[in-house]
Amino acid sequence: MHLAYGTGELLVSWPAGAEPDLISYAARALDPSAAEAALRRAVREPVASEPLSRLAAGRREAVILVSDVTRLCPTAEILPHLLDALNEGGLPDSRIRVVVALGTHRMQTEAELRDIAGEAFRRVAVVNHSAAPEDCVELGTTALGTPIALNRIVAQADLRIAVGNIEPHRLVGLSGGGKALFPGVAAAPSIERHHALSRRFAAVPGYDDNPLHRDIEEAVAMCPVHFLCNVVVDHRRRLLGVFAGSLTEAHRQGARFAREQFLVPIGRRYELVVASAGGAPKDMQLYQAIKSLENAAGFAAPGAPILLVARCQEIYGNGTFQSWAETHADRERAVQRLKERFVLGAHKLRILHDIVAKHPVSLYSDIPAPLAELLGFRPVEDVQRWIEHHVRPGVRAAAMPCAALTYPHP
Repeated sequence: MHLAYGTGELLVSWPAGAEPDLISYAARALDPSAAEAALRRAVREPVASEPLSRLAAGRREAVILVSDVTRLCPTAEILPHLLDALNEGGLPDSRIRVVVALGTHRMQTEAELRDIAGEAFRRVAVVNHSAAPEDCVELGTTALGTPIALNRIVAQADLRIAVGNIEPHRLVGLSGGGKALFPGVAAAPSIERHHALSRRFAAVPGYDDNPLHRDIEEAVAMCPVHFLCNVVVDHRRRLLGVFAGSLTEAHRQGARFAREQFLVPIGRRYELVVASAGGAPKDMQLYQAIKSLENAAGFAAPGAPILLVARCQEIYGNGTFQSWAETHADRERAVQRLKERFVLGAHKLRILHDIVAKHPVSLYSDIPAPLAELLGFRPVEDVQRWIEHHVRPGVRAAAMPCAALTYPHP
């Protein structure tokens, strides 16, 4: 079996008579020509919306919100279709700007911006969002008390387009849709207040009928997205489906499709789970890879050991997460503080702690062993040796080759 690791793979074998059950999402990617045709058709024949070229007529300037490198969205393949449609409607490239909706993720380097935008980087300005309050405009407050402050460039544009991929999401139910705007291009205090709602309200991955998603909808009402282009892709960024047009209707169709791909019924709980995050970008940092660990734990029996295979070459992926992990000597007390007061970034430590308190979790990664141990993991030097030691006939084992997109569904 091949387990994705960063941009490469690990080849592992299982002891005779102890082969695990394979747990994976079900998806069949479109071939390149069909994917190109689907993108072209979606932009020109959108759902419940005029074509983008007509929406562009008479507009002063457009902004296109796109995802950062931690997301699977194949932005470089999408942008040429959007730019061409905007040009047809009378907006030249000089009046179009691409804004990377970072939220509070780290800034992207120029090389990463080039990779994200592809050939479009030579045509239009591509910039990072700034979550600094002084770079944002205050627009109002939601019913749940979230102050909405959005990127000034985005708020002042008269045509806003959101690009992203749709997959289940543990905080708000689903990614894509209005998430590119909020929290994607919001001020840091707005984002933290919104994320803190997760202490009061729970979401079911794959479904957006929850208070946090409604909080997003209120934010979008203050600064509307005029056109949506969302995709559903596999862990190699290959297109499964594309949904463009009205923010509400296109996202609803895409959400239904994404549920069919990524929600996997829990048929049984396993005595041992080996899970790869699915390689880059899902395993580039622990901040993202913890999502795969949550999914793996959903299929594990109480106390069952879990092996997470995730490169994590950037280690933490968030400075606040790192600070809390490395400087709070009393982990139980730190977690209790986080349960009482939400701290963006540090909330990942609480999620991790809750899992390692229930399961012995081994980690094969690029994270130095002392840091892995500090986080509560059992560092692994050789995946094959770990499997040979732990997987034996009679042990109900599961293998998850892409845990990042394989969501346990009751």
